Amino acid sequence: MKHMQLTKTQLEQVDAQVKRLLHSESYYGKVLKEHGIEKVETQEDFENLPFSSKDDLRNAYPLGIAAVPEEDIVRIHSSSGTTGTPVIIPYTAKDVDDWAIMFARCYEMAGITNKDRIQITPGYGLWTAGIGFQNGCEKLGAMAIPMGPGNTEKQLKMMEDLQTTVITATSSYALLLAEEIDRRGLKSRLNLKKGVIGSERWGEKMRNRIKEQLGIELYDIYGLTEIYGPGIGITCEHDCGIHYWDDYVYIEIIDPVTGKPVPDGEEGEIVITTLVKEGAPLLRFRTHDISRIIPGECACGSHYPRIDTIKGRSDDMFKVHGVNMFPSQVEDILKDVDGASSEYTITIAHDDDSNRDVMLVTVEGEGRVDFEWMAGQIKSLFKSRISVSPKVIIVPIGTLPRSEKKTKRVTDYRIE
Repeated sequence: MKHMQLTKTQLEQVDAQVKRLLHSESYYGKVLKEHGIEKVETQEDFENLPFSSKDDLRNAYPLGIAAVPEEDIVRIHSSSGTTGTPVIIPYTAKDVDDWAIMFARCYEMAGITNKDRIQITPGYGLWTAGIGFQNGCEKLGAMAIPMGPGNTEKQLKMMEDLQTTVITATSSYALLLAEEIDRRGLKSRLNLKKGVIGSERWGEKMRNRIKEQLGIELYDIYGLTEIYGPGIGITCEHDCGIHYWDDYVYIEIIDPVTGKPVPDGEEGEIVITTLVKEGAPLLRFRTHDISRIIPGECACGSHYPRIDTIKGRSDDMFKVHGVNMFPSQVEDILKDVDGASSEYTITIAHDDDSNRDVMLVTVEGEGRVDFEWMAGQIKSLFKSRISVSPKVIIVPIGTLPRSEKKTKRVTDYRIE
């Protein structure tokens, strides 16, 4: 079975990146020298390059990753890690412009034009989200409404007064806004047509709720701070995978355990190489995002390759009674239970008396369905599909907290 290969142009671009890194006194230049790497001329050469990781970026803190002189750096961003040393990524003017070009391409893929009014709710500042959505919007020529996160009252006022046509948000905040619009009966007074949603993985049930409550088309955007930020790929109107811009990034899917590429179509970890980035070029960066390459042409006619919607992160995985689980498996179960909403939390703790791990799943349910019956359905699906029997509690819709950023689904008291 074959896997994705670099084109001749991409090989030349990688080789140029390697030579530039070697020439610079950057952290990665030293890593390449240590490995005795001088050039990349073949696929085999490329696959022999060492992986890079977030730990490397932390080791290079604050600006050891920079591959250009300081006078060429126009901006830095930092990833939203909550623990340990932050990761700082420097950008040149060309990096900023390339990112805006990619982002504008995302908007175009979603059918957004310079006649649209785009309300930007993700955070600004060190985080790459808000500014990425804005730069792409301005590059496209659309009208940016740069709200940033929070202040739902003001968001809804601007949405109505300015007749916003596109909302950009995390899925958690899009749901919060959708519920609030529904509760206030505002939908008919708004002009929303599309939503561009990013920064966290979200299930089908959540997607359908946002779609129905707002009556809009939704597009899934992909990206990460270490590789520009959001905007390196997006779903098209056929919603069958994320098209990514292979003139800027090369994507491999590897087996997270062996590090070897898997055949196209098989699931594994996304590894990204930046092809033209100047400030902080990254070679074979391990993202921990789980997906697969979708082989073949897309019905939309775009020649850009596709990866599947992100299934989860290899570091999102949690283990109970020796069984590995991803939040996406929980979402797949809830999708099949009548009356269960998209919102849930998982709490795991160790019971010292019985010396066993205990897992509690709290799910929001619609009032029209018997809560006890629903809990039984969810519990039996957990047992049959994942071989785990959690304690299940059903609560009314709106009980669990909503987030303006990313929703925390799993709390594991065994590791705190």
